[in-house]
Amino acid sequence: MSHLNGQRLHGNVIRVTLSKHPVVQLPRGGAGQEEQTLTRDFSGSALHRFKKPGSKNFNNIFPPSATLHLSNIPSSVSEEVLKDLFSSSGFTVKAFKFFQKDRKMALMQLASVEEAIEALIVLHDHQLDHNQHLRVSFSKSTI
Repeated sequence: MSHLNGQRLHGNVIRVTLSKHPVVQLPRGGAGQEEQTLTRDFSGSALHRFKKPGSKNFNNIFPPSATLHLSNIPSSVSEEVLKDLFSSSGFTVKAFKFFQKDRKMALMQLASVEEAIEALIVLHDHQLDHNQHLRVSFSKSTI
């Protein structure tokens, strides 16, 4: 909450606060189509990287930055493929660097923090090959 509150997304400022409601009531089966799509439960999603208590992932929660940490990169995927993926999705790649000891991870710097937030939303869990999906998070490092 503290990292996202006040950040910009799609030209607007994000406001994050705790809900005054102790429980979110999901729409019943007879609800209209719009209600069904506006309220969703993501608590069991496999995309939630920080749900396991005591996970080492908690050490990698950083505020939004222009530099993204990419992981779960197959050995067959090159720097050019990753740069093209981001640029063809409308993002400006300023710098790229594979990790020296582990080519499954890389850093990518985009034009702005707002662009990096949008890229994380669009490209986290993007399928890179038949069974590997890209993991995108914010990095404390710079390139």
